[in-house]
Amino acid sequence: MSPWPSGATSFPSSYTSPARIRGHFFAMSYAIITVGGKQHRVREGERLLVDHLKVDEGKTFNPRVLLVGGDGAPDLSPSTTVTARVVGHVLGDKVRIGKYKRRTGYRRHNGYRSRLTQIEIEAIGAKKASATKAAAPKAEKAPAAAKAEAPKPAAPKAEKAPAAPKTEPAAAPARVAHPPKGYEDMSIAEIKEHVDAWRRPNIEAALEYEKANANRKGALSLLESALAAKEEH
Repeated sequence: MSPWPSGATSFPSSYTSPARIRGHFFAMSYAIITVGGKQHRVREGERLLVDHLKVDEGKTFNPRVLLVGGDGAPDLSPSTTVTARVVGHVLGDKVRIGKYKRRTGYRRHNGYRSRLTQIEIEAIGAKKASATKAAAPKAEKAPAAAKAEAPKPAAPKAEKAPAAPKTEPAAAPARVAHPPKGYEDMSIAEIKEHVDAWRRPNIEAALEYEKANANRKGALSLLESALAAKEEH
């Protein structure tokens, strides 16, 4: 069906176009925020996946707001805040990586899954509260004819308590070595590529983790060989 009125060659002044009818939907406020170095266009109640955040599940945070629009001209210097809540931490889709060499039979397959965080936009438009200092009430002036109060007798000085004996500072807790960062998601090929650059405590911690969790034979042999090489030096 044509949107033009019958017998008319142009819209009359009293005619309301479909875009104008739907204008209320486009007037919803939106914001452009930056999370993890990436920009996102969000609305209230929207959920999105961003790079992994160091925020616990269920807690809220306020990302940096770059622009706020939807009600008239967009505000390029917004004074409003956006409140986002962390729904959970998830892993992205698995990416398969294959390497081949012609006429040699060389084939290698690795997998990778990105660590992501799902957040929900709870509120847009809460203005920052301006810090206003409360004025201190002025003290009432005493009448000139009022008599000065008699000076109060000085309180007796309290005897000094004996100084507590000095205690030696507690010894600092011993540092506990951990596997290298991201070791849980590493493949055997990645371990082989980076194991020579790891320190001996990290290799020992990775070996203990491997025995207690994954127990991959290839990873165990690589870690034991690297540990033996460290001991020789």
